[in-house]
Amino acid sequence: MKSLVLSVNHIMVSSATVYLFIVVALRVFGKKTLAQLSVTDLVFVLLISNAVQNAMVGSDTSLIGGLVAAATLFGVNFIFKYLIYRFPRFQKLVEGEPIIVIYRGKIDENQMRKAQMSFNELYETIREHGCKSVEEVNLLVLETDGNVSVLSSDYKHQSVQHRKRRKKVETAG
Repeated sequence: MKSLVLSVNHIMVSSATVYLFIVVALRVFGKKTLAQLSVTDLVFVLLISNAVQNAMVGSDTSLIGGLVAAATLFGVNFIFKYLIYRFPRFQKLVEGEPIIVIYRGKIDENQMRKAQMSFNELYETIREHGCKSVEEVNLLVLETDGNVSVLSSDYKHQSVQHRKRRKKVETAG
């Protein structure tokens, strides 16, 4: 019984440690990895999961060992999500901040380097969002989850027109 408790405790500590390591590694190696998986990124993720499995459960390949590791990962993930929700500073530490790569049709190359985004990736993203050129992009943001948001000049003009209409209604009343 004592060895089972030690084994369970070892699996819990190992699983939590691996979870924390992977969160930190993803944070350090960039957020693009999360939303835009290339073939090499997918292979990398699969190999990482296989590599850390033994670190989490050791020689215990039993059903109980697997369930303890999975339950620990769910628990640590729940705690992380709660801390991210409850404490904005913790969220910023774990997830980082959005990176504005294009603002009003101008590329910020420093932010591109920070986002580890190549010009090819940037132009591909612009085209994927229906824009023909950088000048058409009002705002391009690499979000904290790795997705890219693009607001085009058309959207900006529609918003301005909507605001003007609202202003006319407000002044008429």
